[in-house]
Amino acid sequence: MATYSCPKCGMSVNMTCATCDAELVHDTITLDSGATVAVSKCPDGHGKIKSPQCCGEDMTCSI
Repeated sequence: MATYSCPKCGMSVNMTCATCDAELVHDTITLDSGATVAVSKCPDGHGKIKSPQCCGEDMTCSI
């Protein structure tokens, strides 16, 4: 399971898909500009979301 942690306060979260209850996995997408964005996606193809934020910054994932 992808665990996201806040580098400022240390809070951590794990997420699951509400459609199938699968644990979301860490991934990245590449924007047209060439920049990469961290996302959490359902391994069963139900979608993806931008990775979570805490303390005004993106949370990091060790995977």
